[in-house]
Amino acid sequence: MPANKRHTPARKPAFPAWAGWLIALLVLGAVAAFAVLSRTNPTTVALPPEVSVQQARELVNEGAFLLDVRTPLEWDEAHVAGATLIPLDQLETRLSELPRDRKIVVMCRSGNRSATARDLLKQAGFEQVTSMAGGINQWRAAGFPVE
Repeated sequence: MPANKRHTPARKPAFPAWAGWLIALLVLGAVAAFAVLSRTNPTTVALPPEVSVQQARELVNEGAFLLDVRTPLEWDEAHVAGATLIPLDQLETRLSELPRDRKIVVMCRSGNRSATARDLLKQAGFEQVTSMAGGINQWRAAGFPVE
């Protein structure tokens, strides 16, 4: 080999080409995993603070727990089939009777007590709770059945 020409070995890349592909696959996998894990589960979507009687009926038909917070006298006059009566003044001491794994729709006569009950339940850690606007008065006006 002539003295003026030195042999320089071929430069190796800083890291092999397969490592670039591996990093790309790992990033893609992480993005896909994040997308799957961050999907909102329909059972955990927050309910609005108040729903219409039509929306309440749909929620109940889909399996929501219907809580009536009126008095026993009001309940005896008329109530929605399948509802559970826990008068507002007893609610704090009867929280253990309510499901924590289902949506809860709270109703009363006109919507005022149900809003109070909803707030009480939220403070007690119930996440999936809403109140029905207009109460049983609006339910009946909509032509929905009562017993």
